[in-house]
Amino acid sequence: MGLFDKNNRFNIANLITFGNIAAGLIAIHFIVHGDYFTAIILAWIAGALDIADGKVARKYNLSTEFGIQVDSYADFISFVVMPSFLLYYAITEQSSGLEQLILGLVFIFYIISGLRRLIEFNIEVEVGEAAKYFVGVPTPLGAILLWVLYLLYAYGLIGNSYVIGALALVIAWSLNSKLKIKHP
Repeated sequence: MGLFDKNNRFNIANLITFGNIAAGLIAIHFIVHGDYFTAIILAWIAGALDIADGKVARKYNLSTEFGIQVDSYADFISFVVMPSFLLYYAITEQSSGLEQLILGLVFIFYIISGLRRLIEFNIEVEVGEAAKYFVGVPTPLGAILLWVLYLLYAYGLIGNSYVIGALALVIAWSLNSKLKIKHP
């Protein structure tokens, strides 16, 4: 069983996906310790690995149900949980307990919305309903939108954490909306 064996759970495409998972988890470590810059670099690495795993899987005919599922877990960690942690920690550094609680609930809702979106997508793919467009905002795009909110907050363009939280709720809604986004 080698790196280019479709039946190997540790083929090259899956190893790239596992790298995505690792980048997301390590980014969470840096977020919790207040190093947002390193976390953002790791987020971009996770994004690059997310693109690479699919390209490698298609090029070397390594696509499997296992790979599809692992990719969704990677998306959940790197594009749902990690950016939620980044934005939550950034906007609640100077917050009171009540504000942390309210915003914590916002990001729990975001995480549940992202998980629901990934599960719905996997079900559609399994039954052959995936079309030429995404229905609802894909989780990597949701992560980019949360990153934009982080930048708006970090640079003082939106200084109110509740406004950021409200915008995060709109993004959470969009993950499971009927918006149609063309596949890249």
